[in-house]
Amino acid sequence: MLFLNQKGKMLYEKETFQIIGICMEVHRILGHGFSEIVYKDALEIEFQTKNIEYKREKEYSVHYKGITLCHKFFADFIVFNKIILEAKAVNNTVDKHDITQSLNNLKVSGCRIGLMINFGQSTLIHQRLIF
Repeated sequence: MLFLNQKGKMLYEKETFQIIGICMEVHRILGHGFSEIVYKDALEIEFQTKNIEYKREKEYSVHYKGITLCHKFFADFIVFNKIILEAKAVNNTVDKHDITQSLNNLKVSGCRIGLMINFGQSTLIHQRLIF
């Protein structure tokens, strides 16, 4: 199921394409082989220079039966105040566990769209997740 806006386009299509384009630029310049933190630093520079609203390592509380749990969830980035961006740097495909975790993170954050980006391969891999 795709979330479409009133014009029949994917939800936040323009914003997600812009984020993916920035990730492609970072990957084109840095290539693959660095740790996640290096790519996150580069993404932060790109967001700043392009005046894109973002928060890095945004903290979210997790609730269970009305009780706030002591452990928190931290999103790598919240971009445009509505899209979660999770950056990976693994040399294999992102596994089912990572996707499940990202979907749970969407649930906790209240965001409907997430992007999982893997900088760890020779070509940039991206997945658009919808909750």
